[in-house]
Amino acid sequence: MEPLLDYSFMVSVVPALLRALPVTLNVTVVSMSLALPLALATALVRISRVPVLRHVAALYVSFMRGTPLLVQIYLAYYGLPKLLNHLGDRYGWTFDVSSIPAIAFIYLAFTLNVGAYASETLRAAIEAIDRGQMEAALSVGMTRWQGMRRVVLPQALTIALPSLGNTVIALLKDTSLAFLVSVVELMGEAKIQAARGLQFFEVYVVAALVYWVICIGIERGMAVLERRVRRFEGLSPA
Repeated sequence: MEPLLDYSFMVSVVPALLRALPVTLNVTVVSMSLALPLALATALVRISRVPVLRHVAALYVSFMRGTPLLVQIYLAYYGLPKLLNHLGDRYGWTFDVSSIPAIAFIYLAFTLNVGAYASETLRAAIEAIDRGQMEAALSVGMTRWQGMRRVVLPQALTIALPSLGNTVIALLKDTSLAFLVSVVELMGEAKIQAARGLQFFEVYVVAALVYWVICIGIERGMAVLERRVRRFEGLSPA
C-alpha cells in the first residue's frame, strides 16, 4: 500500500517555495505600509465629517468592503492600463503602460483593500476614546490636531493594535491571489511545483505549513508589540 504522503517530494519542494516567500512578504509589507496612512486619513475624514470628502471616503470604504478582492485585483490589472491608455490618447501622453510591472497593480489593489478595512478599525478605536481627552487637550492650549496627534491617536492605536495584527495576517494569506495576474509568490510557486510533479496534495500541505509558521510568527510579534505598547502607555497587559 502506498503511503498517504510522499515525504521525499515534500522536502524537495521546500527550497522552491522558500525562494518565492520574499515576494509574499514583500507584497504584505509594502501594501500594509501604504494602507495604514490611507486608513488613518480615511478614518479622520469620516470622523471630522469634512464636507464632500466624507462622502467620498464613505463611498470608497463601501465599495472596497462590498466587492471581492479578486474583482478588485482584476479591476486594477485590466482597468488601470485601459484608463491610462485612454488618458494618453486624449492628452497626447507617450507613457508605455506595458512597462508597468504586474506587482504594481497588486500593490494598488491590496493597498486600497486593506486601507478600507483598516480605516474602520481605526475609526472605531478613535471613537472609543473618551471625548473628555480631547477637551482636556484643548483646555491646556493644544489645537484640535495637536490633541488628536498627541493624546487621542496614541491611545486609539493601542486599542486598534490587535485588530491590525489580524489584518496583517489576513493580508498575508490574501497574497495567494497575486498569482492570478502572473505574480509568482508562495502559492503561485506551489501551483507550479504541483503541476510539474503532479503531486498537488503534498505541495499544498507544504504551502499550508509555511503560511502557518509565518502567521504564528506574526501573532507572536504582535503580542510582544502589544505588551510593550501597553506598558509604555501605563496600561495593564491583557
